[in-house]
Parts: sequence; C-alpha cells; structure tokens
Amino acid sequence: MAKSLTISAMFQANSLNYGEGTANISELKKFHRGNGDVCTFASRQSLRYDIVRIGNEYYGWNLDTVDKSKSVIQFKEDVTIKDSVEMDLFGYLKTGSKSKKRAAVARLGHALSLEPYKSDMEFLNNMGLAERIGENPNLANLEQHQSHYVYNLTVDLHKVGIDGDVVLSKEERTQRVTQLLDILKLLYRDIKGRRENLTPVFIIGGVYDSANPFFMGRVKITSNSSEHGWDLDLAMLNDAMQITWNEKKIQDSTMIGLVQGWFANEEKLRETFPGRVVSVEEFFAQAKEEVKQAIGSE
Repeated sequence: MAKSLTISAMFQANSLNYGEGTANISELKKFHRGNGDVCTFASRQSLRYDIVRIGNEYYGWNLDTVDKSKSVIQFKEDVTIKDSVEMDLFGYLKTGSKSKKRAAVARLGHALSLEPYKSDMEFLNNMGLAERIGENPNLANLEQHQSHYVYNLTVDLHKVGIDGDVVLSKEERTQRVTQLLDILKLLYRDIKGRRENLTPVFIIGGVYDSANPFFMGRVKITSNSSEHGWDLDLAMLNDAMQITWNEKKIQDSTMIGLVQGWFANEEKLRETFPGRVVSVEEFFAQAKEEVKQAIGSE
C-alpha cells in the first residue's frame, strides 16, 4: 500500500515574509480572519526557496537546471528528476509544443501565525551613513510580528524518484526524503539583515496510508497567564488522533516532538499521549527510519 509522510511543525520567529509595501512602509504578508484577527504568514514559496537553498549548500542539490530558451524562465528541457532533487520533490512544468509537467510529491503549506498581528511597527533610518556626508537620513518603516507559526508538509513516498521512464534506486529515493527531513530540522531564513530560526519547537506526524494533512488547523496555542507561558490545545490534537483510516487509528502511527520546557502544559501533553512524546531530535530520527522502511518495503 502507498505510504505518505505527513507532519505539522511549529516554530517561533519574527517577521518572515514581506509583500510589495506602500511608500516607505514594508508590509508583511497577512490575511484577515472572520473574528477580526489579522494573521501574518510565510508563503509556501518562501519555505520552498529556503529548503532548496539549504539543500544546495549542505547536500549539493543541483541548481543549474533553469534557462529562458523558450522566452519563459523554467526548468531546462533536458534535465530530469535524476539530475534535480528540487524537480523530484517539488515538481515542474516545461512548456512547449508538448508540455511536460510533474506534480509536487512534497507539498508544503504556508507557515501561518498562531498569534494575531497587532500593528507593531519599527522605525528605521540610515543616520549612520547620512552623517558621514552631512546629509539628512532616509526614513523607512517595517511591520513587525513576533509569533509562533505552524506549517504542514506531506510527501507521497511512493512517488519520490519515479517519473515516467526515470526510476531511481530505493536508496537514492530514501536519501532524498531524509535530506529533506534534516533540512527541516535545521531550517532558517535570512531576511532584512536577520537570520531567523525556523527549527521546530513542536512537531507532530508520521508515516500513514493516506497523504492527508491530519493535523492541519489542529495545532493551536493559548496563553497561560498563571504560568506566563503557552499551552497547546490538547483537545484538538486528541480529536485528530482519534481519526481512523483503513481501520487504523491515526494515533497508532503518530509521533510528537517537543522542545522540553517550551509549553506550560507539557506534563499534561505527556499524560494525554503516553509513549508518543519525544524530543525533536528523536522525532526526526524516527521519521527517517520509518521513511526508510516504507520505501524499502515497496
């Protein structure tokens, strides 16, 4: 049976993705909820960019795969998934008299803020430079938002490394997914002179018989005023854990990775899901082993 990796990961970071802006104001990408909350997000495209960048820096992923020979910037006609981990995981479209396309087998969602944006702004100027030449500084304003964010990833393991006549070895297919997991474990983003740490403080998921993002929208936090910290919404997680598919309960295939001491109700979390809560490092180690077993058993 086809197997898929599904994870939902939470991290804490500041101001991750800006849009076009207005005048001298750099505006964060954001959306409005029906209850009046304004939430910011880092787009799936920005996450993909950093994953591929780190894949190239750490693992030598081939980025010499693009040209404009057909008046459109796209992947080269003669490059296949054998040559490109990026094309294998995230798909491609090659236009022409006979277009070629591959749907993404690793599907990312936006990293959505779990805390509402409250219109915080940062005033900037380049006074240090202006004073050197006796000029008035230029002024700028940046929207700022410190928040927890959560994103989702699903990977169709049975499709990795397989595209028409191109079929990679199980070892190569496994390596590509485990490299992706290692990148997510150490993910970071450079923006506006800052380096933001996107490594998970909480992560949940596993290898399942379905590619459904079971925990999408179920990972929530609430402020714990008595402990001056944050609580995970355990009721929503538990409801998702009770979902059954092919007569199997999701909980039986699910792991939870956690940074110790991050959440005020950590003890309650461990009591609710006994034997399921490990460190973030252990989560990724177990996930890589399950990926290896899933691809190896095909």
